[in-house]
Amino acid sequence: MGGFDLPEDMSMKLYYSPGACSLSPHIALHEAGLAFTPVLASTKSHKLQDGTDYYSINPLGYVPMLELDDGTRLREGPAIVQYIADQVPLKMLAPQNGTLQRYRLQEWLTFIGTELHKGFTPLFNPATPEEYKTMARERLMQRLQWVDGQLAGKQYLMGDQFTVADGYLFTVTNWTQPTNVDISALGHLKAYRERVAARPAVQAAMKAEGLLK
Repeated sequence: MGGFDLPEDMSMKLYYSPGACSLSPHIALHEAGLAFTPVLASTKSHKLQDGTDYYSINPLGYVPMLELDDGTRLREGPAIVQYIADQVPLKMLAPQNGTLQRYRLQEWLTFIGTELHKGFTPLFNPATPEEYKTMARERLMQRLQWVDGQLAGKQYLMGDQFTVADGYLFTVTNWTQPTNVDISALGHLKAYRERVAARPAVQAAMKAEGLLK
């Protein structure tokens, strides 16, 4: 089934910012049951809580970043969550490498990253003109309506099995509220989000980030 042998006392570090896209690997780590240390990296000040300049750790300045116990660092959420999933193949957070289903997972991770995640970016920028924001919302709604259709008759994106793609979609669709993207009419997506939100690992990650009381 693949995977890597990690020492039992190993503790990876996840650099995160509350509610940002780093919530996706945060969820994956809780689902996987792996030991890790969350490290708050402010996306505003670009400093850690001890004053360390985050740019000295990730020159790109954004989260997430996963640091392994040997100091190796992995950037980019879709790569990080697949790495996490492959450490615990029996949890089935990702289909086995080399299978068509694995490529289906990568298809979803790419779609969420390029068509949804990046679609929200201008809506968080105060300098974005309102006219452009309106266009961005319309494009996002077209994509989200398509996702809603894909979820018909399914528990999760890949069927009955929760995967790391679900943690990513849940994270990104959390942003609909602060950006005024109204998904209340998307019944399948709404029910799906409730299912994912109820998962203990998702609740644990959100509580750790101060997103749930």
